[in-house]
Amino acid sequence: MYKYLFLLIFFLCAWVDTFSAHAQSFPTKPLRIIVPYAPGGGSDFVARLCAQPLQQQLGQNVIVDNRPGAGGIVGTEAAAKAAPDGYTLLVVPISHAANISLTPKLPFHPEKDFAPIVLIASAANVVLVHPSVPARSIADLVKLARARPTELSYASSGSGSSTHLATELFKMLAKIDVLHVPYKGGGPALVDLIAGQVSMYFASLPAAGPHLKSGRVRALAVTGKQRVSTLNDLPTVHESGVPGYEYIGWYGLLAPAATPAAIVARLNTESNRFIKTRDFSERIASDGAEPAGGAPEVFAALIRSEIAKWAAVVKHAGLAGK
Repeated sequence: MYKYLFLLIFFLCAWVDTFSAHAQSFPTKPLRIIVPYAPGGGSDFVARLCAQPLQQQLGQNVIVDNRPGAGGIVGTEAAAKAAPDGYTLLVVPISHAANISLTPKLPFHPEKDFAPIVLIASAANVVLVHPSVPARSIADLVKLARARPTELSYASSGSGSSTHLATELFKMLAKIDVLHVPYKGGGPALVDLIAGQVSMYFASLPAAGPHLKSGRVRALAVTGKQRVSTLNDLPTVHESGVPGYEYIGWYGLLAPAATPAAIVARLNTESNRFIKTRDFSERIASDGAEPAGGAPEVFAALIRSEIAKWAAVVKHAGLAGK
């Protein structure tokens, strides 16, 4: 009996030493961060903001790989099926937690098929309209939508995306109906809003920032519970006549399930290291977002709670696919 116990302890120690050594030598080649949306959107902005400091800290190139399609499903599936060795990572927004309700036959599970690394940032969205839309407040927009129910349209970065969910929640609480026009990412959605092809867009603040400064779009409100310091003149949707409305988006970093715990821990440590820097905080705050950070377990708990929250919204709005 003692002989078998000794052997078990020996192999466990050898296993721990192997993975510890693996983590210490990691990485030995370039890393890839998959963004399941087109360039120009919030997820893309956050991924590129993370890639540079990770590259400096890890001593390897970190490549951002945009894989848009099917509301983020195409790129996310590619990450789920990648080798669980820490070299393929995935930046996801809040839609990662909603897709399981929106798409019953989802080719991956948002919890079981991924290893959470860190929550990177959180941010309210901002309600944008094209300058041709005769609305200068949320109250104006609601009144206009009720008077012209077939004329207004809204862009999203894809069916089931964070911008889709934010707007559907608004429609539900404001009791209006606006045509949904999905795109393959926040970048194309913003391009068509600027061109006047769609009336409105609930954009992520990081993606909307440059266009707000240029005056090519008009901002009506922010979607969080409180005003954003960088846009303090903008009211919240809640205080603008749609009581109870609140939407806070988030961005997090994942790895494929079965990625060694030691590598996940190393990536979490390195991520928290740059998230806590003044440079990262200032760069992300300049576009209305807030740095997050924390342990993998914190991000895992958030994903679990968001899955339940958005399942209720999807059911109420009848958004689930077949």
